[in-house]
Amino acid sequence: MSADEEMTGLTSGQLTLSVVGAGTRRQLRVVARTAEELSDFDGVVSTSVDGSILEGSLSPLNARAVRAKVPGLQPRPVGLATSAGVGDRLGLATPGHVKAFRTYGSGIVPVFAQQSIREMDRLGRTPQEVLDDATFGALEAGWDRQVGADADHLKTFADIDRCLEAGFTTFTIDPGEHVRDVTPSYQGDLTDVPWTALEDDETSMLRRYAAKTIDLEEIALRVSDVELRRAAHKYAAAVAYTVSMYRHLMTHADYPVEVEVAIDETESPTTIAEHVYMATEMKRLGMQWVSFAPRYIGAFEKGVEYIGDTGVLADSLRQHFAVTSALGPYKLSLHSGSDKFSIYALAADATGGMLHLKTSGTSYLEALGVAALCAPSLFREIYDVSRDAYQGARASYQVSAVRDRTPLSRDVADADLDALVTSFDSRQILHVGYGAVLTLRDEQGELRLKDELHSLLGVESDRYHHALETHLGRHLAPLKGTSRHS
Repeated sequence: MSADEEMTGLTSGQLTLSVVGAGTRRQLRVVARTAEELSDFDGVVSTSVDGSILEGSLSPLNARAVRAKVPGLQPRPVGLATSAGVGDRLGLATPGHVKAFRTYGSGIVPVFAQQSIREMDRLGRTPQEVLDDATFGALEAGWDRQVGADADHLKTFADIDRCLEAGFTTFTIDPGEHVRDVTPSYQGDLTDVPWTALEDDETSMLRRYAAKTIDLEEIALRVSDVELRRAAHKYAAAVAYTVSMYRHLMTHADYPVEVEVAIDETESPTTIAEHVYMATEMKRLGMQWVSFAPRYIGAFEKGVEYIGDTGVLADSLRQHFAVTSALGPYKLSLHSGSDKFSIYALAADATGGMLHLKTSGTSYLEALGVAALCAPSLFREIYDVSRDAYQGARASYQVSAVRDRTPLSRDVADADLDALVTSFDSRQILHVGYGAVLTLRDEQGELRLKDELHSLLGVESDRYHHALETHLGRHLAPLKGTSRHS
């Protein structure tokens, strides 16, 4: 029994619930006074001096029963509190995430279940599996406080429906495909704006903004005719799409949910006037949202430090936050937020903790760090597959790694493999190569690399969880104690 296993378990009423075993041998254990008290669970029941003991699989039925018995593990909307989402591509990271929040994240609401539909589909995971893995991981680590669950980068009604069925509570709508770039030659034409969907017309819009002044702390902002036309040309279709997604969600949700809007994966930065336009129009059409992720200036590339002038970013964040205060309140959200250590403190300061931080692939990279140290042959295979897949895998991510700047695995000594996890180019290649690695099947149809990585992390769970605690702690510590809301 590992040190982590010894400290697992929660007591709820007359039940004691825990996750026992390691890796693929993990099971749910529930101890009760009588067998009747175990009727909501599925498994084999035995009797001991402690009462009746059920041991069952980590199944959807048992996950629902756990959430019913431990109310803290039932996701609910996070609201305006400082929060952080910590994605988990492998389904094994949550105990380490819990350690990080316990040690470094006091006052920060965790979102343990967070994954984009893109990643789910690429990995063949269902929203239910993502949510249930987080539930069992939190139980394994003895966490019983508030949690959120974020269905990230949703693009269709079907995406929403799948995540509603699973029980997600935050729905991140991504209208990025409906954002148009504004070319230097743009002359202000608005004939392509979907006026019917916006329940508006050009004359009404121009009149509305001509009389509109937004108080942004020290300044009063008036969106000029030129700025308004450019904003509408760029974002009007995205607003119409977002509102349609929002209305679908609110029509079909039968439990409390909240919405984030994310336009971070687009080409050009969102200006302050464009932020005002989007927020004003969404609000006019009846939307309510808890957080907003504009396309910030600089580069939020995957798995590496922020690229850009941090002073300029800080000023931009303060201006964007002023818009959220004037037209909300709602939080700013930092997507692709992992490993941006130079900006966490300034983002917390600029927003007073009205901030949501999203990380995802960094937990996968910590797993690969364990492989580099403990299973060199496995790591070399993972690295080679990621490197070979990079040109195709990079298409849907903001990365700038150059494969030709990275060595072949055979040219790297075992003792130096861990440097491939931290060096800029190879780190990004590993970050976006997860799909090729975790879905690669051998001649027998087995997911050998995924299975071997899971087995390794089962054996080295203490090392993996400690690495997550330390690494994610560097993300959380600058945000601690900054929230204006609870």
